[in-house]
Amino acid sequence: MCFKIWLLCCGWPLTSMAQRDTAIHLSEVQVTGFAADKKLMNQSSSITYIGQGMLDRYANTSPVSAVNSMPGVRMEERSPGSYRLNVRGSTLRSPFGVRNIKVYYNGIPYTDPGGNTYLNQLAFDNITDITIIKGPGGSLYGAGSGGVMLLKSALFSDSMHTASIGFTGGSNGLRSFQAALNWGEDGRRNTLRYSDLQSDGYRDHSAMHRQVVSYETVVKNTDKQQLSVYTHYANLFYETPGALTLAEYQANPRAARPAAGSNPSAVAAKAAIHQQTFFAGLRNTYTINAHWDNTTAVYGAFTNFSNPAIRNVEDRLEPHFGGRSVLRWYNGNEYTQYSVMGGIEAQQGFFGDKVYQNKGGVSDSIQTDDEIHNFTANVFLQGDVTFTHGWSITAGASLNYGHLFITRHTPAPVFNFKSSYHGVLAPRIAIAKQWLGDRLVVYGNVSKGFSPPATQEVLPSTSVINTNLQPEEGVDYELGTRGRWLHGKLYYDVNAFIFNLSQSISQRRDSSGADYYVNAGGTRQHGLEAYLSYDIYDKPMTAFSYAGVWGSFTGSRFFYRGYKVIGSDFTGNRLPGVPNESWSAGLDARLRAGVQLHLTYTSNSKIPVNDANSEYAKAYHLLGLRLQYTIPVGQHLQFAVNAGADNLLDETYSLGNDINATGGRYYNAAPGRNYYAGLVVKGSGKKKDR
Repeated sequence: MCFKIWLLCCGWPLTSMAQRDTAIHLSEVQVTGFAADKKLMNQSSSITYIGQGMLDRYANTSPVSAVNSMPGVRMEERSPGSYRLNVRGSTLRSPFGVRNIKVYYNGIPYTDPGGNTYLNQLAFDNITDITIIKGPGGSLYGAGSGGVMLLKSALFSDSMHTASIGFTGGSNGLRSFQAALNWGEDGRRNTLRYSDLQSDGYRDHSAMHRQVVSYETVVKNTDKQQLSVYTHYANLFYETPGALTLAEYQANPRAARPAAGSNPSAVAAKAAIHQQTFFAGLRNTYTINAHWDNTTAVYGAFTNFSNPAIRNVEDRLEPHFGGRSVLRWYNGNEYTQYSVMGGIEAQQGFFGDKVYQNKGGVSDSIQTDDEIHNFTANVFLQGDVTFTHGWSITAGASLNYGHLFITRHTPAPVFNFKSSYHGVLAPRIAIAKQWLGDRLVVYGNVSKGFSPPATQEVLPSTSVINTNLQPEEGVDYELGTRGRWLHGKLYYDVNAFIFNLSQSISQRRDSSGADYYVNAGGTRQHGLEAYLSYDIYDKPMTAFSYAGVWGSFTGSRFFYRGYKVIGSDFTGNRLPGVPNESWSAGLDARLRAGVQLHLTYTSNSKIPVNDANSEYAKAYHLLGLRLQYTIPVGQHLQFAVNAGADNLLDETYSLGNDINATGGRYYNAAPGRNYYAGLVVKGSGKKKDR
């Protein structure tokens, strides 16, 4: 009752609090893809949507399992807090972090101008809605061949006042605390969140601790304008245990990397990531008149990054800022609807990167000192026409510009490196046709992908500036269909694609575990992605209110072409890091009494871990379970108790392999069977009339 009394002391008499309906009807979801918000059903591109209901199938500490349940997307966590994201094979370029994928947070650029995204700086409760555009998004979102991720937070959207507090504990020393407060009305709303996540880790030397505080507000909200501000500060620390050889992995998958030759162990080197990020963004949407509107976003961000590693200590300071503005004109009549949108996006970074000798985890003598200026920009234009009989055409293109300047002050003499690209065209055209109202949609599109090397690929952890690395580019062809049948109970989404890259960028690792990159000739990527869901029973007012099943499949045939190195020809070999097949399936059930059940299954076929395809990470099968019981206290307060288990089959598997590592150090063991339980308390209130 103290929580209820606290709300009353704030001057907020409590009002009833409705239980959220967790049934997921994807065909009705509004998403932002290559056009203004449309139903997912009517999008003419391959899009993966992960809403709050899908995130709630898993523990509220990480989005990894939810992302991996969807086709065409693979998220990896080599150790707690170390995220990698793979959209159709792009993990080749991501030893850690997220690269070659443009990320936006509430419509604001979140990827830095160097091409890197610190996705691990966001807490689980900072994200309630994930949309992933699979394949090149350059025609509207600029350079990048891997895809686009659009993240949304749950900025409070009505006049109610709510507060919540939650705790989770589990295996491997998992401890999580979340708190949120929402208040405001009459056009101004506020959300304040705090998250604290800690884990001792499954492996030796794999502890993590992340604290995130965020404040978001709608400053102005009228019929013509909405002005919102989003800020957060994150402090993240996680130990990096390092990859193991197959023999070490089989002997003790929980071990950290041991000493080898002149290289110390991960423990002796105190290998870890220390990372602090502050982000502040402003987004303004303005309706000019009945046919014109504008959305403009600006941001500033600063990251302080330190990485004691096996061979050195790298310290980076990464201030950057940027913005995006889109002007849209739309019109139509009873026969045709059409719109034209154009805009510009630009970002500038002023980075500093210093590398020191690692002496027991402490910086010693300086090895390199680099000053980095990176700039990226694109201008874009797109038209969209929808006809009465269900046909729609979307065509767009962007012109992309970028500059990278590196000045190496140490060691002497001063060395300058410059890389740039000017006016690179990234076009896209898509055609879609609706039948039977909007119960069946077939679409096809062709797009060009262009992706320059990220700053951390030109200047990787070896500290050697790669002056020869070239951009990768290719053309993507897609054909897909979506449908909903049996009175909307059955929904499916299937697409096939062919994506051919030239000058593809691939990762290597030296004997110390440091990464570097090479152009690996071309790739031939053919894939099939499918998602299916069926509502077995959906009657909210009955005792057993909902039951549904879902499943997804990803088939990938990704091969090198024309890739030769000294003494070896890898043409025809599979791309490392990508399984041939991935499956996910699940059962969701809910009782009107407040009980929810989620049963999930995920499997991956074996994964090649080097270009030669001489070693593979074995196939695995994962089974998970989550139960939740929501207990209302009167009409104003509720308790949600949850418990679950992951990897119930206790599989030994590697989630996040170190691709092409020297000495065969490929394997990073994921947790075995593990459990968690939590409690969330929520209350609501409404301001008194003044």
